[in-house]
Amino acid sequence: MSRHRPGRRARRASASPVFTPHGTDRTSRRAARKQLAEAQAKAQAAALKNTADATAEAEIPAPLYPPTGRPGPASARGGRLRLPAHRMTTATASGAYPFLAEGGLGAEGIYIGRDVHAEGSFVFDPFSLYGRIEGFTNPNVLLAGVIGQGKSALAKSFALRSVAFGYRVYVPCDPKGEWTPVAAALGGTSIALGPGLPGRLNPLDAAPRPPSVPEADWAGEVRKRRLLLLGSLARTVLGRDLLPMEHTALDIALEGVVQAANAAGRAPLLGDIAHTLAQPHLLDAAAGTVSGHLGEAARDLSHALRRLVHGDLAGMFDAPSTVAFDPTSPMLSIDLSRLGGSGDDTALVLAMTCASAWMEAALTDPDGGRRWIVYDEAWRLMRHPGLLQRMQSQWKLSRGLGIANLMVIHRLSDLLTAGDAGSQGRALAEGLLADCSTRIIYRQETDQIHAAATLLGLTAVETEAISHLTRGRGLWRVAGRSFVVQHLLHPTEQTLFDTDSRMH
Repeated sequence: MSRHRPGRRARRASASPVFTPHGTDRTSRRAARKQLAEAQAKAQAAALKNTADATAEAEIPAPLYPPTGRPGPASARGGRLRLPAHRMTTATASGAYPFLAEGGLGAEGIYIGRDVHAEGSFVFDPFSLYGRIEGFTNPNVLLAGVIGQGKSALAKSFALRSVAFGYRVYVPCDPKGEWTPVAAALGGTSIALGPGLPGRLNPLDAAPRPPSVPEADWAGEVRKRRLLLLGSLARTVLGRDLLPMEHTALDIALEGVVQAANAAGRAPLLGDIAHTLAQPHLLDAAAGTVSGHLGEAARDLSHALRRLVHGDLAGMFDAPSTVAFDPTSPMLSIDLSRLGGSGDDTALVLAMTCASAWMEAALTDPDGGRRWIVYDEAWRLMRHPGLLQRMQSQWKLSRGLGIANLMVIHRLSDLLTAGDAGSQGRALAEGLLADCSTRIIYRQETDQIHAAATLLGLTAVETEAISHLTRGRGLWRVAGRSFVVQHLLHPTEQTLFDTDSRMH
């Protein structure tokens, strides 16, 4: 393969044209051409250098801020840099910042289960949260959910797991007898009350005097509690507030009965109060200058208290207590399942009022430690203002007494059954809700979602969530923060808390 070399004429044609005078010899012409080629090479090199310098200068950005800083609002002086707002959808934000979730309530407390959104453990303890989380003003808890969603299992888990933290659990009303095996498993006490049963509770028993309270002051405190109990029982049976003369009749009857009981060396009984109210001449004689028609005014009171002595509650609260209250017991429940079968809840409410008064011996002890008070099936109590007043007093004093009240209902609309808008009962029920910093909502039926959202002030997302919650999963609202939590049970707890055993 031969290489082609351009001819002389072609090389001459490719050379740059150089003007030389006529008659110039060959050597001069070559020197001129060489000088021209060198000049062109230098000019080309200079042009390339200028182009490279211009390109480099173009690639170097101008400084964002002058060395001395920009004048005016854009100077960034003063510690605040204003940037333009940027908006994006939650789908875009989740892609840009993945794996972010609510931090939870911390690791201190009772293990509940799994935080569905954070995929981590969820613990809760109202006593440890108080004073640590902004907006958490009280330890009281509301638990609501339709039947079969696991709210009873959650309440029993609170009780069982709280004992490991040194807390005690009191259940003043167990209308279905479901807490009896839990109390037995914890080594506690369960007292069954009902017609034909041997258990007796005297609600007028005096609570043990705390060492810090003087004896003279304690006598007045015991008297006040007894009067409140008698008034609550009478209002529940009569279905109305007491008249001024009826209050006076109760006061005078209690004073005479206590004096006679102290002289006999025993505690006063409800039967003694009912017997005194049924004798007008005794009341008028004891009243002295304020008697008037006191004995006649106490006639309705006598019939109201007679129900606890000779009516359907006879034999339960009209005799000395057959059991002594042990404040060191890990758990105490009052089994009232024998009274819960009728459509009228009055007997159940009267029994619960008496049982609550009897249990106040432990609640008022400042050295009693932290305690849970569980009001199971509380929807049955909403129509009785007398009992709601006692519950409200306990709710208000929860911080000072060191107790956490747990109210278990089916629907949020159960609170509306306490009375018409503006009534005393409605105000008491809504007050109980307002004094619960923790609200746990299990699945609600479709026709109840609006009432739940209105009473709790739920957001649109929270409202949508409560209609699709599965069994054991609830929406927790703790001091304005929301969590979706799956309650997890140990196999032993599943057996102990099984309320569907008869359905299997």
